[in-house]
Amino acid sequence: MGGPRFSVFLVLRALWILLVLWEDRPRNTSASTPIACARWCPPHSICVNATACRCLQGFRSSSREIVTNPMETCDDINECRPPLSVSCGKLAECKNTQGSYYCVCTPGYRLVSGALNFSHESENMCRVIDECHLDPGICKSRRICINTQGSYTCRCPPGLEANPEDPKLCRDVNECTSGQNPCHNSTHCLNVRGSYNCRCRPGWKPVPGSPNGPNNTVCEDVDECSSREHQCDNSTFCINTPGSYVCHCLLGWVPKPGFLNKQRTTQCEEIFPTWTPSTGITSQSLSRFFEKVQDLGRDFRPASAKDTIKYVIEALDELLEVPGDLEALTLPDRHRLATYLLLYLEEVLRTLTKIIPEPSFTYHSRLDTELSLVIQEQGNGTITLGQSHARMQLNWAEAVGTGEPGPTLAGLFSSRNMQRLLANASLELDPEKKAQLESTHGGPVGGGQPRLLSAVNMVFLSNKNTEKLGSPVNFSFSHPEEKPRSRQELICAFWKGDSDSGGYWATTGCWKVGSKNGSTTCRCRHLSSFAVLMAHYEVEDLKLTLITQVGLALSLVCLLLCILTFLLVRPIQGSRTTVHLHLCICLFLGSAIFLAGIENKGNQVGPSCRLVAGLLHYCFLAAFCWMSLEGLELYFLVVRVFQGQGLSKRWLYLIGYGIPGLIVAISAAAYHDGYGRESFCWLKTDRGFVWSFNGPVAFIILCNAVIFVTTVWKLTQKFSEINPDMNKLKKARVLTITAIAQLFVLGCTWASGLFLFQYGSYSHVLAYIFTILNCFQGLFLFLLHCLLNKKVREEYWKWACMATGNKYSDFTTSTSSSSHNQTKVLRTSESGM
Repeated sequence: MGGPRFSVFLVLRALWILLVLWEDRPRNTSASTPIACARWCPPHSICVNATACRCLQGFRSSSREIVTNPMETCDDINECRPPLSVSCGKLAECKNTQGSYYCVCTPGYRLVSGALNFSHESENMCRVIDECHLDPGICKSRRICINTQGSYTCRCPPGLEANPEDPKLCRDVNECTSGQNPCHNSTHCLNVRGSYNCRCRPGWKPVPGSPNGPNNTVCEDVDECSSREHQCDNSTFCINTPGSYVCHCLLGWVPKPGFLNKQRTTQCEEIFPTWTPSTGITSQSLSRFFEKVQDLGRDFRPASAKDTIKYVIEALDELLEVPGDLEALTLPDRHRLATYLLLYLEEVLRTLTKIIPEPSFTYHSRLDTELSLVIQEQGNGTITLGQSHARMQLNWAEAVGTGEPGPTLAGLFSSRNMQRLLANASLELDPEKKAQLESTHGGPVGGGQPRLLSAVNMVFLSNKNTEKLGSPVNFSFSHPEEKPRSRQELICAFWKGDSDSGGYWATTGCWKVGSKNGSTTCRCRHLSSFAVLMAHYEVEDLKLTLITQVGLALSLVCLLLCILTFLLVRPIQGSRTTVHLHLCICLFLGSAIFLAGIENKGNQVGPSCRLVAGLLHYCFLAAFCWMSLEGLELYFLVVRVFQGQGLSKRWLYLIGYGIPGLIVAISAAAYHDGYGRESFCWLKTDRGFVWSFNGPVAFIILCNAVIFVTTVWKLTQKFSEINPDMNKLKKARVLTITAIAQLFVLGCTWASGLFLFQYGSYSHVLAYIFTILNCFQGLFLFLLHCLLNKKVREEYWKWACMATGNKYSDFTTSTSSSSHNQTKVLRTSESGM
């Protein structure tokens, strides 16, 4: 219970008790007889004999130590109760225990030895206890412990004060707001728990030699502009301010929508965006136009916004009025340039319009280009923009741009000169419109090349997201009054840019409401550049297509038989046979290429389509050249009989193959992009390129027609001279057969194709006549040159006999009588064929 001394004391006390018990044990004369012991001894006692018990040390009964009465008890002796029988000394207290006691130091003190208690005053070595040192966390809530005599006190640290609501808690003292701030006026006081810092504000820095944080800190401004520590956009320049900076738009630039000028986040855009045409478009006229517009941008002043708009429109008019080298651009490049100019003009006009203070503005240029603007801070309902070319009616809510600061604007720009760049563009029909047309015309419909009737009208609003409007916009376009012909229709279309073709007209989302007295009303659910077009639809006649395919297939078989006949039948070999042979070869090749590759299924003019168009151009030109040689041979045979044998083979080959090759080479060198169309692989009509085929064909047909008339006239004279007794009916029949035969040989039937499309008109009857006459040309040549030729028939009979094993004489005997009359009639015509 105590120190070492106390333990020794207990051991000695126990030995003494054992010795006493030993001496008081009952003694018997006889060693074998035990001493009797009382069984009623109370607790905390030991048996002395049969009649007495002794209380243990530290206990006593009412009769002191020896207990002889069974009713007595041994009770604890409280040594610590006065009068004290023991002394613990100073700075100590006595603590009673059962049968004993011990001493402890009073609170605030402890034994030097570190023991918890002691048993005698001589062992008292109590000293003062440092509570703060023994238990650093004795004070809660970050209070400071202060030791006192025998105790301790918890206080708030410097910079903190006791919380009035709970004294055991401390709260921070804000020196920055309590008037205790000694910071310099160039710094910012930053309160921390229990203290404060004097730090430089953002955009400031400590002066040389001054730290950043202590109460003696002094700061100076940071020039972010000269040190390049700013984050201004490239479209702005930096202006330093005390402790900060701002970003100002460059000269000739304005803040972008959603941004303000002279802010750290300002972003600007050029009033005249620096645009150059895409790679591949080189034009001095275009370069001069952009230089002129950029000069306007460098000299721009907000007060002259209206005048600048006029100058831009006049510059565009000058470019389109005298295009210069723009006319030498290919069709895709012209369309691509038109797309760039429309987008560029839209951006410039939208930016300049924001600066105009007036609520409206109109301008009509010298070259009939018009601009109408409406500018409003707030507006609702329906507004109308009008001019001589077009009128627009829209819901003002559609013009308001989402998140666009400043006034709301709506503009309508109309230009007739833009037609020069957008001419000969293709048309893409809306699927519903296309299905309706196919149902009306009874066959597949393709969009032909439309003709522009109205001015090109561009619409721009503050709202740039105009691909799908909540309410449709109504337009009324003025144009020359023109009545549509067969397979033609007035349509409302918009211009759509394309990376491959440069752009095309489309109708999706726009439809015609009505047309009357040179004005067409349209309605659209999106905005772009619009125009009224006269569209010519290419309708595929399935019956005509079937006739073409069957006729060409049959002609290919017949032409092949003709070629074999002219090569193998020796009796007919000669100058005319050579012409027949090469005419059939050219027609065979042209028909085969036409049948296999005329359709452009991908709707993209690629190298393969251009190659097919070039081969068709050459083969059919060569066929017509050999047709001209047929006419020349016929002229020598009928008109100039016995005056010459015609041309030599060298001249035949030179004319038949050399001239078409020369024409194709010159055409390809002059305009190689003229080969191939989006719908089929043939010559394009722009720049009149198709006349590189139509011109020579028309000339040859005209010459052959003269020869044909001359030949028929000569044959009429010969019929009368050879057989004057022949009646008029037989003469007319033979002459008719001969004339019809020569029509196919000389290619005069192709003249119907020159009148098939004339000024946009289309004739179903003429289309069927043209197709039947020319797709079956190979069949007609086989009938004329092979089946109706006596020498060829005889060779066929010989070949048939050799194949069947019969004698040729049997065939000639059986057929001579039946063919005598026919031969007699045809012999006269054969002399002229």
